[in-house]
Amino acid sequence: MSGNCDIGLIGLAVMGENLVLNMESKGFSVAVYNRTSAVTDKFAQGRAKGKNIVPSHTLEDFVGSLKRPRKAQIMVKAGAAVDAVIDQLVPLLEPGDIIIDGGNSLWTDTQRREHALAEKGIRYFGVGVSGGEEGALKGPSIMPGGSKEGWEFLAPIYTKISAHVDGESCCRYMGADGAGHYVKMVHNGIEYGDMQLICEAYSILKNLLGLDAAELGRIFTEWNGGELNSYLIEITSRIFSKTDPETGTPIVDLIVDRAGQKGTGKWTVGHAVEMGVPLSTISAAVEARILSSLKEERVLASKQLAGPAAHPYTGDRQELINAVRDALYASKIVSYAQGFVQLGAAAKVYGWALNFGDIATIWRGGCIIRAHFLNRIKQAYELNPALKNLLLDPYFSGILAKTQEHWRTAVSAAVLNGIPVPAFGASLAYYDSYRAARLPANLLQAQRDFFGAHTYERLDKPAGEMFHTEWMQ
Repeated sequence: MSGNCDIGLIGLAVMGENLVLNMESKGFSVAVYNRTSAVTDKFAQGRAKGKNIVPSHTLEDFVGSLKRPRKAQIMVKAGAAVDAVIDQLVPLLEPGDIIIDGGNSLWTDTQRREHALAEKGIRYFGVGVSGGEEGALKGPSIMPGGSKEGWEFLAPIYTKISAHVDGESCCRYMGADGAGHYVKMVHNGIEYGDMQLICEAYSILKNLLGLDAAELGRIFTEWNGGELNSYLIEITSRIFSKTDPETGTPIVDLIVDRAGQKGTGKWTVGHAVEMGVPLSTISAAVEARILSSLKEERVLASKQLAGPAAHPYTGDRQELINAVRDALYASKIVSYAQGFVQLGAAAKVYGWALNFGDIATIWRGGCIIRAHFLNRIKQAYELNPALKNLLLDPYFSGILAKTQEHWRTAVSAAVLNGIPVPAFGASLAYYDSYRAARLPANLLQAQRDFFGAHTYERLDKPAGEMFHTEWMQ
């Protein structure tokens, strides 16, 4: 027997609830289930009251309320909890039905689940959803991965509930099995990089120029009106304007400098290393979070480890502010470039036909890294789908050429004054390394050949011909 609900959702935490309300507001009937019945009842009697939302207290009733092919989205904690729900759902489903994981699952788990369920005739989708609580309610960026045949049943729902920019849905089919979750993972890695770069810009302005929260808020508001226009710059400007009612102090100045993370950034960096893809900006951002967590050690070290003699900035203050802005913009370009290179490498490994123009399109709205310059990234890949690196696009190479003097000024000023800028520095080092026709790796190869007879190639011989030197003779 088939029910009347267009889609069902399991897991009524805030993200799950907001997605349900989003779907219902777009004209879809939604079945809901939560392991704890009290949570289901609270939602049904509260935010869902009077809406086309059907609560269930058992999975049997939940599945029975769905139209065929049944579409059940899971919104629970990644890992074992997802497998547990799948195991409970499968006996209740039939071939052709669709299970969707909308959490931040590891893409290899998604691949494993998709392959196992395909043998039972059940379609499985790993769907990356970005935008936080507000995005889930009003329109997120959605990155679906799974069978192309199954996508036709999900597309009418997800393209409608996603964010829209210039009339285009921020949801496109990414590819088979784990493609959607992989793209979401890299999105999160870029998010790590973006956030760390903004923090380093803040640190230079605060520590070198002594700017207070109000001044910083004005600067970031101004930046958001230009090329740096983005969600993260916008919320940063708002953060600086928020004052603690108890003390009258800007809240940002009261927050402990110990950053948390849920793991997607580490997954991104780990797989980049595994594939041999340089990911220096995001790697620096992940390491910066880890270092920040060593708060007690850092406090002790600050009393024992000497820094440089102060080099107060005596130049034009606005000039340094402009330099920091340009360093942030240039480094941001590098971070996105590295992310897209990683996506390209993974597409080759797993046989995914990732469309970079589509990815840039769906990241323009709804998601945390949405930014105006994603329009330029979209254009770059539409102009040249085979572009090896975003830095080689004429528009972006022109921006980097124009900003690099300021970029170097900002990094130099920070280093001279002992202000850590790991992501700024890593981005600049990547740019300089990538544009270098010759790197000192020739000496490294000589060292490897010296102690391990690993051999080397020669500039004056055909590529691929290997040589070894008896260095001690």
